[in-house]
Amino acid sequence: MAELDPKKQESTEQEPPVAEEREDEVVSAKPEPEERPRRQPADRVRRDPDDGKGKKPWHRISKTLAFWIIFLLVAISASKFLGSNTANDEVILSYKEYKQFLNDGKITSAVIIETEFHGKLVEPEFTTPDRGPQRSYDSFTVNLGVIDAETRAEWEKQGVDFRFQQKPFNWLSVFFNFLPWLLFIGLWLFILRQMQGGPKGAFSFGKSRAKLVSEDHPKITFKDVAGSEEAKQELQEIIEFLRDPRKFQRLGGRIPKGVLLVGPPGTGKTWLAKAVAGEAGVPFFSMSGSDFVEM
Repeated sequence: MAELDPKKQESTEQEPPVAEEREDEVVSAKPEPEERPRRQPADRVRRDPDDGKGKKPWHRISKTLAFWIIFLLVAISASKFLGSNTANDEVILSYKEYKQFLNDGKITSAVIIETEFHGKLVEPEFTTPDRGPQRSYDSFTVNLGVIDAETRAEWEKQGVDFRFQQKPFNWLSVFFNFLPWLLFIGLWLFILRQMQGGPKGAFSFGKSRAKLVSEDHPKITFKDVAGSEEAKQELQEIIEFLRDPRKFQRLGGRIPKGVLLVGPPGTGKTWLAKAVAGEAGVPFFSMSGSDFVEM
């Protein structure tokens, strides 16, 4: 049998712990994965268009309130206009029928508006079959054309209590006469606005599509943005210029045309831009990439 060299045996006996030590060193040399900072739920609450107290912005409430007020006014005006027409529905008589009632003494009173004779009968009468469904009436209207002294004398002879009255100006009738035109103009403006809505819409050249974020939104600062420390440091100079531009203008400095924030979706580019506006105390304008034509 071959004898093992004690030196080799010692080396073989020491190899496993060396391997274990190396393995331990390799394991311990691996850096622990750094947890990526996540946004707190408060950030999501801040994105809500409410003011943080569960109340909607006043401009939205005012628009909704104005819409319902206008709707109610139009509905009330329409009901009154239609109701007045049905309540004061007078039968239009011919001149021959009017003369027959006058000679028979069936007219008790009358109101004359311009050349229209609005008469009141002593007893209700029934319409003739040629006027549609038969119904009773006690007031009528007839256009006399000309009212002279002979006509007045005839009224006095038949005991008609008559009086003259000026024609009232009916605003509702004027409104409903112009209502179709108003609807047509409103529809035309709506179509024109829809044409201007797209990036290549008609009459949209040179028009800014930026939208100003309401001041009712909560103010966002760098404290609300997790991580992105390097980007925050690079944007500090922009914030200083927005706060006090005269300090840089005295030295001949000019603000850059823009700052490009690059990153995958959901990394907080828009949130960081809102924080810049919040830190500088300036308005924030929102604009989609498809509407941004000028580079």
